[in-house]
Amino acid sequence: MNTKNKMITGSIEVREESIYDHPKYYDLVFGADCAAEIQFILGCGELFLERQPKRFFEPACGTGRLIHALAKRGYEVGGLDLNEKAIDFCNARLEKHGFARSTFVADMSDFHVKKKHDIGFNTINSFRHLDSESAARKHLICMGDAIRVGGLYLLGIHLTPSDVPPSETESWSARRGHLAINTHMWTKNRDPKNRVERFGIQFDIHRPSGSFRILDELVLRSYTAAQMNQLIRSSKCWETVETFSFAYDLDDPIHVDGTCEDVVYVLRRKR
Repeated sequence: MNTKNKMITGSIEVREESIYDHPKYYDLVFGADCAAEIQFILGCGELFLERQPKRFFEPACGTGRLIHALAKRGYEVGGLDLNEKAIDFCNARLEKHGFARSTFVADMSDFHVKKKHDIGFNTINSFRHLDSESAARKHLICMGDAIRVGGLYLLGIHLTPSDVPPSETESWSARRGHLAINTHMWTKNRDPKNRVERFGIQFDIHRPSGSFRILDELVLRSYTAAQMNQLIRSSKCWETVETFSFAYDLDDPIHVDGTCEDVVYVLRRKR
């Protein structure tokens, strides 16, 4: 979208801009599940690793809310994102709290890290920004190089169900101090032949100084359960050891079939 395009709809100013260029708002909107996600990530380490994890890595880390939470618990962390503003926000927060600036700008289908990590994680559907099968496979291979043999990659993805109608809208709210954001996301178009789905997303931002709306469009690659399983097999780096819903309940693993949408794949790095 044209980041300079602004309009007035009713009594609210609408800015057609990328949500990723607003790390402060993005961090609040997607931060509600942080505690549950951290508990899930550490719990997977206890369940599926033979030794205690020390190093964690997040591709498409965005503002680094999970990286920061893990750093506060004494773990070594790293991450990458394609958006420079998000990485600046992430590293500034780490530095502010006495941690190393350990995230960098890179494409998650073409990167290299110097140290092997115990657990990688990408929990909120960012994987689907990779727009081709080749890019997705390259990402899994890059993650295979970043994670030690026997280590884990926790990959969360919103699948397109093949046996039931897919969800079409989602709305939620978040507040921090005097800042409140209402978020709405809806399906604009699905192209199953080319495996492209387009979604509208808006942040309605309310501050003491006034309110405005950020309006954006997300273009994501689609995956059925069968397509995702085929991709994981084709990477030759990973095996699926368990699957969970976005409820992050380690006592309630799920069987992935044509009715599933939100799935976290627990992948183990093969020898």
